[in-house]
Amino acid sequence: MELRPGLSALVTGGASGIGKALVLALASKGIFITIIDLSDKGNQVASLAGNEISKLHSELGFPPAMFIKTDVTNTNELSAAFKKHFETYGGLDICINNAGIGNPVPFDKDDSKSWRLTVSINLIAVIDCTRLAIQTMQLAKKPGVIINVGSASGLYPMYADPIYSASKGGVVMFTRSLTLYKRQRIRINVLCPEFVQTDLAAKLDPKIIDLMGGFLPMEMVVKGAFELISDETKAGSCLWISKRRGLEYWPTPAEEAKYRVRPLTQRRKSSLMFPFSIQIPPSFEKIVVNTLNHNFRSATSVVRAPLRFPLKPDHVLLKVIYAGVNASDVNFSSGRYFSGDKNEIESRLPFDAGFEGVGIIVAVGDSVTNLKPGTPAAIMTFGSYAEFTMVSSKHILPVDRPDPEVVAMLTSGLTASIALEKAAQMESEKVVLVTAAAGGTGQFAVQLAKLAGNKVVATCGGKEKAKLLKDLGVDRVIDYKEENIKTVLKAEFPKGVDIVYESVGGEMFNLCLNALANYGRLLVIGMISQYQGEHGWKPRNYTGLCEKILSKSQTVTGFFLVQYAHLWHQHLDKLVHLHSSGKLKVAVDPKPFLGINSVADAVDYLHSGKSVGKVVVCIDPSFGQQLAKL
Repeated sequence: MELRPGLSALVTGGASGIGKALVLALASKGIFITIIDLSDKGNQVASLAGNEISKLHSELGFPPAMFIKTDVTNTNELSAAFKKHFETYGGLDICINNAGIGNPVPFDKDDSKSWRLTVSINLIAVIDCTRLAIQTMQLAKKPGVIINVGSASGLYPMYADPIYSASKGGVVMFTRSLTLYKRQRIRINVLCPEFVQTDLAAKLDPKIIDLMGGFLPMEMVVKGAFELISDETKAGSCLWISKRRGLEYWPTPAEEAKYRVRPLTQRRKSSLMFPFSIQIPPSFEKIVVNTLNHNFRSATSVVRAPLRFPLKPDHVLLKVIYAGVNASDVNFSSGRYFSGDKNEIESRLPFDAGFEGVGIIVAVGDSVTNLKPGTPAAIMTFGSYAEFTMVSSKHILPVDRPDPEVVAMLTSGLTASIALEKAAQMESEKVVLVTAAAGGTGQFAVQLAKLAGNKVVATCGGKEKAKLLKDLGVDRVIDYKEENIKTVLKAEFPKGVDIVYESVGGEMFNLCLNALANYGRLLVIGMISQYQGEHGWKPRNYTGLCEKILSKSQTVTGFFLVQYAHLWHQHLDKLVHLHSSGKLKVAVDPKPFLGINSVADAVDYLHSGKSVGKVVVCIDPSFGQQLAKL
């Protein structure tokens, strides 16, 4: 969420300490504020905040900031405060649940039961406020961000105040359990600072503060809160702030791996093993790039190579059954994915071709303990246009079955899933335009955009492609062989489209840029129209690009899947789950390409513009038939 004037925020415990600092920081951005606190100091803070907010707004018919004296342990008072905020500002964009206290009485001597009050304010009130904030944001039908202020003492024990530590630990786990509200466009995160110089921290032993590296600057806490508000990828996240380590998300991936259940694509079950034996020949065929050329057929040849044993200790041998064909195969054959000048790249020839495939593991190296022969697996490494390929075990993606639909989910599906979430920062209730939508990746983009609650517009060329897109639920299909894309967009979407998933390039890029709405995002995932020119891929000049995006606060962003490898497992699991539950369809082009010698034909076919869905080559037709029977 962009911090901009006109948003509204509600902050509990906003009369002092961290709460006050966050109120004033939000006010400096022109954000309307409601301060909830039991202390009358809230009036003074509201006055300061109102002065800041007024600098960025003309005359208002409502207070820019207001203080509502509230006991956060009283549900009725809290409900009234949230209702008042909604009625005043027409919604709730940001809620920061910051109110908290320490327990001043040693636990074993706490006959007054003051520890119950600590738990009520630090944990129960946070739960109550989160519930009310969610309900208010749902009522407004707009995206919202909730930040619950925990503490580093909720990540590790605070021996001097176990009740405080327990309550803040509860806030951490409660918040991390609310990740799924992201589906409703409500992101809930927890902020866990170490000691900040506040009235609460002043009661602690100075020696403890010194051991932790001293007090945190308040600016670091504000920076952390703003990061959680602004970063659309953060939902259910816990940001730990310390003077020693700065801003760090907890748990680390290594810690998380200790408890997280492995996703479907990483599980190995005996029922998924293929029992029939596979004969490993002394040699195999593969496709290599012999000379740099944008014409894949001219650049490559089929060669025979020996299968050498023993395998490297950390490697596996995969029998490839299906390989995926990609528009960028011609970029690979021309050397565009290698660094250095042409002479340096040519010195590395020949290259093993192919980006993706699925098959069966037939042998493993000595140190590989988590994979076994007979395991179905996918790969996304160079060399999939081969009957067999040896890859590092870390690059293996175990799958349920080595089917062509799985191949489609790899480069094509992962590009759509990760690019829309990370690069396009896709939300709901937007207009999303997908070009070349009936292709390998376009089919995923249109469906994921629909599943996210958007109106989807798609371009294609031909009745068969248009039919596929309608079957996939696209709201408006524009067949450029029947209609003029520019005319349709101008007439039916006069305010423009919010997100463009663009893979064509050239004139289509210009057309999409001109159709982009204010604040729109144009996501470039390829430029297939430029890949096979007479002299190869030639850069284009887009006159006036800077002026256009500047005048409408637009964003043009690129996406290259290799740079998001750390997300492949997670997103492949999501795609598999959606497919297995019937929510995601996978279209594989029906034209058969059988055997290693058909790969060049398949690449030419994809670039002919005739393909519908993902183009896949069956590297071993006899094995493919066995799989179909199973």
